[in-house]
Amino acid sequence: MSMPRRTFLASLSATALALSVSACSSDEDGGSGGSGTTTIRFGYIADYNGASLLAIADDQGLWKKHGLSASYKTFVNGPIQIQALGSGDLDYGYIGPGAIWLPASGKAKIVAIDTLTYADRVIAKPGITSMAGLKGKKVGVPEGTSGEMILNLALREAGMTMDDIEKVAMDAPTVVSAFSAGQIDGAGINYPLIDTIKQKVPDLVELASAEDIGGSFPTAFVSGEKTDATARAKVVKVLQEANDWRAANPAASVKLTAKLLKVSEDKVEADASHVKTLTTAELVARTEDGTVAEWLDGMTEFFVSTGQLKKAPSADTFYTGDVYTKAAS
Repeated sequence: MSMPRRTFLASLSATALALSVSACSSDEDGGSGGSGTTTIRFGYIADYNGASLLAIADDQGLWKKHGLSASYKTFVNGPIQIQALGSGDLDYGYIGPGAIWLPASGKAKIVAIDTLTYADRVIAKPGITSMAGLKGKKVGVPEGTSGEMILNLALREAGMTMDDIEKVAMDAPTVVSAFSAGQIDGAGINYPLIDTIKQKVPDLVELASAEDIGGSFPTAFVSGEKTDATARAKVVKVLQEANDWRAANPAASVKLTAKLLKVSEDKVEADASHVKTLTTAELVARTEDGTVAEWLDGMTEFFVSTGQLKKAPSADTFYTGDVYTKAAS
């Protein structure tokens, strides 16, 4: 059942570091790089948003073109990548909208906006047909992620708060297994993980979605606070060129992403259907006219309301828009 569509800003007004589950490299030698080549360590989440530009960068030889070598590690969410950046175990990473509070709190820098995503949902076991039906029920959610974000927003739409449910904090893979086994009654989670759950619970109920709530939910690439400026500019350029290749070649992008993730093309195509991509020129224009700042301001205001941020910082304190626009020139 769907909620009335309204803007995201209107809606706003009313873990120790985990081991990666897989790793790969753009170099046959494991990403060590050759003479004069800067090696970077890049984290990602195994979905279309997180992996497609990395797959394209490899296929199109973009790292080598810009004097870089990249090794990749897969993570289950954005917050643990931020931790890895802070501990020096990672140079760059990918986060969904639910983790934007972390760079906003000074723990990383957003170096590029990736996509706008509408993949997040609140789901429930069969028989629960509204958010009110979750009152007093066990709801699994990966804390600090877009799953928690959509759960908060959906509860607010229904005139409820987290106090009305029994929130069970767990990582995303555990949400999948727990819901499939009937150990929790609902979850704040996203596609493509929901497709995996549907294999066991095909009649699950989608109670709320990011698309129903409306507004703009940006995903982003992040770096550590002290990343080398020269390397950062090169990385941003790689991401921009890969981004434009993705925009021009959507079907081929799905194929390359599926190859990197070692999953079916159908699965990646379904995942990509929840994503809005923008060209680099569009992202530059939206950076320069303040639209990206508005997206980020909307997110940080929300995180203030949830207590994840004490105050909403200016977007230019954690989004390096000047680096992004300069790289595109």
